[in-house]
Amino acid sequence: MFKDRIDAGLQLANKLISYKDRENVVVLAIPRGGLPLGAIVAKSLNARLDVALSKKIGHPFNKEFAIGALNLNNIILDDNIEISIAYIEKEKKRLREKLRKRQAQYFKNRSPIALKDKIVIIIDDGIATGNTIRVTAQLVYDQKPQKIIIAIPVAPKSTVQKLNAAPYISEVVCLETPFNFQAVGQFYMDFDQVSDEEAIKILEDFDA
Repeated sequence: MFKDRIDAGLQLANKLISYKDRENVVVLAIPRGGLPLGAIVAKSLNARLDVALSKKIGHPFNKEFAIGALNLNNIILDDNIEISIAYIEKEKKRLREKLRKRQAQYFKNRSPIALKDKIVIIIDDGIATGNTIRVTAQLVYDQKPQKIIIAIPVAPKSTVQKLNAAPYISEVVCLETPFNFQAVGQFYMDFDQVSDEEAIKILEDFDA
């Protein structure tokens, strides 16, 4: 159980301390909930901070249940879920429009950090299926980094195993893999939503 995202970020930073003061480390946070943790980890490691923009694709009858994820370039779908092509195409169009708007917000006054030959630490506040973070890792891998590390406070054991099996992921750091996992929020005492405005302010304050 974590007190809040600050507590989770500090614990993650402690686990990643071996990457401190390396010139080529970039912390890549997944908005919005990943930003508070990402800023803490990047500051602790004396690393640069950036964001990765991706969205989960929800099941047509339960939007909270992820059947895949996408970013502006890639898409991942669960193999064992049968969903109509028409639904997937509609969601691709809708979600990518949202991502384009979010990209304009987050990169209004800055450019994305080039990730070639970098040690990239991808951070979120917790994951369930892992689809969103996997599609993020694939996008990063296309930029030819030196190494990709996934760092999360909590996830189901099966999801961690799936991430460890991905050839483009070098290492997975997960603080807790509880047996009774139902949702990320159940493992935080305080799990208030992080708005885009709050996340962007964290990013801008870090760069200031």
